[in-house]
Amino acid sequence: MHRATKIVATIGPASSSPDVLQNMIRAGLDVVRLNFSHGTADDHRQRAETVRECARQAGRQVAIMADLQGPKIRVGKFENGKTTLEPGQPFILDAACELGNDERVGLDYKDLPRDLKPGDVLLLNDGLIVLDVARVIGSEIHTIVSVGGDLSNNKGINRQGGGLTAPALTAKDMEDIRTAMSLGADFVAVSFPKNATDMEMARQLANIAGAPYGIKPKMIAKIERAEAIPALQEILDSSDGIMVARGDLAVEVGNAAVPALQKRMIRMARESNKLVITATQMMESMIHAPVPTRAEVSDVANAVLDGTDAVMLSAESAAGKYPVQTIEAMAAICLEAEKSEHSELDKDFLDRTFTRIDQSIAMGALFTAYHLGAKAIVALTDSGSTALWMSRHWTHVPIFALTPREGSERAMSLYRNVTPLHLDTSSDRDTALQQAVEVVVSKGYAARGDMIVLTVGEPMGQPGGTNTLKIVRVGDVL
Repeated sequence: MHRATKIVATIGPASSSPDVLQNMIRAGLDVVRLNFSHGTADDHRQRAETVRECARQAGRQVAIMADLQGPKIRVGKFENGKTTLEPGQPFILDAACELGNDERVGLDYKDLPRDLKPGDVLLLNDGLIVLDVARVIGSEIHTIVSVGGDLSNNKGINRQGGGLTAPALTAKDMEDIRTAMSLGADFVAVSFPKNATDMEMARQLANIAGAPYGIKPKMIAKIERAEAIPALQEILDSSDGIMVARGDLAVEVGNAAVPALQKRMIRMARESNKLVITATQMMESMIHAPVPTRAEVSDVANAVLDGTDAVMLSAESAAGKYPVQTIEAMAAICLEAEKSEHSELDKDFLDRTFTRIDQSIAMGALFTAYHLGAKAIVALTDSGSTALWMSRHWTHVPIFALTPREGSERAMSLYRNVTPLHLDTSSDRDTALQQAVEVVVSKGYAARGDMIVLTVGEPMGQPGGTNTLKIVRVGDVL
């Protein structure tokens, strides 16, 4: 069956071998995430090469997303690898400390003391440990343990409510952008952006680094800081999409606030014609178990019903025991959720104004296919913009985007309800349309007598040039 919602999976030790990766692609993997918080440049390059080869053998394009580490603020290392904190115990975070003990630990972000004041609350290790700031003296942050537990090397630190001043792009991120462009990444995910400026800087760096390779990657803003919420629209406007990164976001704003924020972010992204990925702990139990919990099934299904473009796996596919089974389970959940999703296309078009010809053709194709009961919409596209606009509205009619550009084909593998296919289009419109129909039929997506809605631009091959809509029955002469 045609699945509209895409699956992003992180590649790691459990999923780097060609055999496992090929099985993951067959199971429904659409986009591979390379987590630059772990591994070397050579590790990422090797994995990217394996992804490209496995996708080629599978006969389809799989996109690569480079996920930058960002300014993840962490404690340093301990003499014995960890310490145990008890409620009521004093504990010091010391920017000048080299090696931690039971009384204090160092910081990788040396400016943290300047961001804090008495009364602030620090959440460590994804909120499992809570420290109340009592006072700040020079490089030392004196705290009282509110919620204790084991604290080990390099665990993350968040301030409740956000407000830390660490820049979104570190020196490591800038070097990682260059690495990502050299290995041909299609998407760059930027961690902890606070505003549009952070995203604009990242895009500029990526475009410069990608220029020698002819690459302009799509930029994804990971929404995981409290400050990003009031700036969400400007971040959307400066990005190609967002990631609902529920881990750090939940630590900063509180777990209870995240579900409503998720729905709001997905809605705003779709209204802004941007992509949206829902991430973090979606199938967490499948790191160790061969089946998901019922709560995880509901979580994935609700993200689909909210309208997310993609759902993402992290440790489940990178380090878990069942990476292939996890993708199979996620794909099955997406399919079932999509069956029950209600389409309100006419309502979507009320009070909408389209000022561009290509966007108007895209909306006309959706409306026509929906009301005529067409089997498919086929868009001949160079940049993929027509397919993106169509994918912002749910019609239950699958969209097939045919393009001669591999970069566009891979980028569209993240668009909801869009199946990208390669087509070396002819400069003659009728020949190109006939070729498009033949490709869709040969792939088994349509049969003789089925109605198809086609969009194309004249003259051919000009980005943004879609200006024609055609309705055909398979088997008729075009």
